[in-house]
Amino acid sequence: MTPSKPPTNRGAVAGSLLVGTMVLCAAIGFGAGALIGGSADVILGLAGLFAGVVAGILVVRGRFGDL
Repeated sequence: MTPSKPPTNRGAVAGSLLVGTMVLCAAIGFGAGALIGGSADVILGLAGLFAGVVAGILVVRGRFGDL
């Protein structure tokens, strides 16, 4: 029995996981900044966005270790 090929849409799923994690972390940062007030919402939103990049890479790496 030959091993089955991985699905061809794995790259799209990995990309959507990355973008979804980035948006989620940015929204969490923006929400936390809105609770604090002032210009902290923009600053924490951007910090959440960059933290989302790192978190998204870790999520994709954990889910698709062979990509």
